[in-house]
Amino acid sequence: MAESWSFLDTFEPNFRPLVVIELAKGTKEETIEWFTKRIVDKKANGGAQLLVKPLVTENGDETIYLVGASHLRLLLGAETVGLVKECNDNSMRTFTYSSRKTFKDFADDNHNFLTMAECQYIIKHELENLRAKDEKIIPGYPQAKLYPGKSIVRRLLTSGILVQIFPLHDREELKKLRHSWYGRVKVGYQPLDEIRCYFGETIALYFGFLEYFTFALIPMAVIGIPYYVFAWEDYDKYVMFATFNLLWSTVILEVWKRICAIVTYRWGTLLMKRQFEEPRPGFHGVLGINPITGREEPVYSSIKRQIRIYLVSLPFVCLCLYFSLYVMMIYFDLEQWALDYHEENESNFSSLMLFVPSIIYAVVIEIMNRIYRYAAEFLTSWENHRLESSYQNHLILKVLVFNFLNCFASLFYIAFVLFDMKLLRQSLATLLITSQILNQFAESLLPYWLQKRQKKRMKKRMCSLKTDTDLSLVEQVNLEREMGTYFGTFDDYLELFLQFGYVSLFSCVYPLAAVFAVLNNITEIYSDALKMCRVYKRPFAEPTASIGVWQLAFETMSVISVVTNCILIGMSPQVNALFPDSKMDLILTVALVE
Repeated sequence: MAESWSFLDTFEPNFRPLVVIELAKGTKEETIEWFTKRIVDKKANGGAQLLVKPLVTENGDETIYLVGASHLRLLLGAETVGLVKECNDNSMRTFTYSSRKTFKDFADDNHNFLTMAECQYIIKHELENLRAKDEKIIPGYPQAKLYPGKSIVRRLLTSGILVQIFPLHDREELKKLRHSWYGRVKVGYQPLDEIRCYFGETIALYFGFLEYFTFALIPMAVIGIPYYVFAWEDYDKYVMFATFNLLWSTVILEVWKRICAIVTYRWGTLLMKRQFEEPRPGFHGVLGINPITGREEPVYSSIKRQIRIYLVSLPFVCLCLYFSLYVMMIYFDLEQWALDYHEENESNFSSLMLFVPSIIYAVVIEIMNRIYRYAAEFLTSWENHRLESSYQNHLILKVLVFNFLNCFASLFYIAFVLFDMKLLRQSLATLLITSQILNQFAESLLPYWLQKRQKKRMKKRMCSLKTDTDLSLVEQVNLEREMGTYFGTFDDYLELFLQFGYVSLFSCVYPLAAVFAVLNNITEIYSDALKMCRVYKRPFAEPTASIGVWQLAFETMSVISVVTNCILIGMSPQVNALFPDSKMDLILTVALVE
């Protein structure tokens, strides 16, 4: 493949903008000239060999640049990143330029062989791998230090010279996707292959998991409705439902593994080789030699990192957990006050007051979760993890531990300390429904409303703009650069994780939990689709073969669910009646079932 670069020409008669680079206002000319030259330079000279075109903004500044690539350049880039494509014999193989004729639908004049998302992913990979050679600083900014092998784009980002890089939407393809995805209300599957072609595998796999989880909830909902109707006031008749619950929570995750493998094999990501992971942009340290690569890069002592984790982060997390438990006890005081008030007054108003403490507590839980999330992100960044995967794993662990205790501690306390099944049902219903309403408002409705206001203001400004550049392209770039940035599927998976906990842990005492979860997820599919297509910038595609660490998180919740439901079954009067003389036999039986 190395020989192929020598005949690669950067000239492309029909320039197709794929990625937007926005530099900070007032960026020095020598910096812009140096950066754009490195982008268009040949690979042999350390460049990316891409195409760049400036876009004139309203005030005439050239701080926005459109990046594209020739068809040949993208094909060679596909080999570099290790894309897996379908061959003529229906097998899946890593694409190589030399054997390009063996791949299905390939033709020299077929520019749709690579999806737009794949082309943008290739350009992102090439930009991120632009590395300093002999430069010690970024031209024009002596404070922005460089060293051989340092990613130029990452240094520009951390220095504030580069504001953002984002892929452009394809208006026609987006219009088609919107119509088939959420343009009309229908009963059926989502167009996952089209979502994957437009947004990439990571986002498509999230929507696939959301759809699968929604369908998996339907048996629970179907069983739960008659169970709720005919055994509403009999809190002890939950043994059969709890038994089904613990089997359901285990089986659905095993089935998902198979479905996930089938889908990602068809998409080609199951066979993709894992890319060598570069240091994350926020990583800092003293310059040293990487013992693996032999390159000069920042080095940070793992001992210092462990000290920060165990002497600062861990105590802080424990303090937050204690505060969460303290708030929980205040909630129980409010519950007791509402109960006393109802017993004294016995009115419709006092009956409604019984739900007020749970609603207030649910709102407080959501607020605490969001505040803690910011603190967890700050702490994890301060721990100075070298790799993005390590950063994400530590962040997810911090967030999941706190969210689990914050959301479920009160339910465990009610079930296994107070033994109050009526209060457990009331609290579970209130927490689940309130959290779903708040999440729908905060994640979809509010951003959509703000985006519509921003779009109206931008269109008014664009009406007075006079430029030789294609007005529709200028308008599109200016609209998209003002959109919010989609930071990934973390919050979406977290919401599903907590919902899975509400349903799998204690839904045997509130069988309608699965019903509300199904209704929420149906609206979630449409609102998330709307959010991806209308509210946020188009995210870069990220190949993935699974839902990652979230699979382990869901499996952990499933194990806790099995233990919880077994204990609830053991606490039921029906099961206790089978062991009238020996409680030890009951305990051993429950442990054996677990």
